[in-house]
Amino acid sequence: MSELRDVFRSSLGRWLIGTSAGLGTVLLGIAGFVVMVGAAGEWGAWPLGLTAVALLIVGWKWLEVMSESFEVTPQRVVVRRGIIMKSVDEIELYRVKDVRLDFSLLNQMAGIGTITITSSDETTRDGKLAMNHVARAQERREEIRELVDKARRERGVREIDMSHEPH
Repeated sequence: MSELRDVFRSSLGRWLIGTSAGLGTVLLGIAGFVVMVGAAGEWGAWPLGLTAVALLIVGWKWLEVMSESFEVTPQRVVVRRGIIMKSVDEIELYRVKDVRLDFSLLNQMAGIGTITITSSDETTRDGKLAMNHVARAQERREEIRELVDKARRERGVREIDMSHEPH
């Protein structure tokens, strides 16, 4: 078994403060509670419904976060998904073509980002692996990039881009 370099999940707490959807959820929950307390019953119980919706959204997001984790070793990225039905995918680092980092202004302030891996591995052949709302994303992206370079050197693999241009 390879030595683990890093294990992480998406960050629920940072999603709440670092994305517009998360901030909207927090504000929805607070608004429902404040209106209920502030109006002292004038509005009935419906403002608590807003708080209940916000709690349902947070609960759903928590299940999403808990159902997916990522492990980084010197040879691969391991993706574990599922709660009841589980799956494990591995991306061999020497097959990684690109490691991209995306983040918004809110993401930057919360210290999160989305790391996207494109590779020739079967796991990402039809798409990309996106690791959303990852804490310390820039640092983790750089570590993955360095491990990719090392894995390629150890295996003697070089990346060659081929394009098919019409004659």
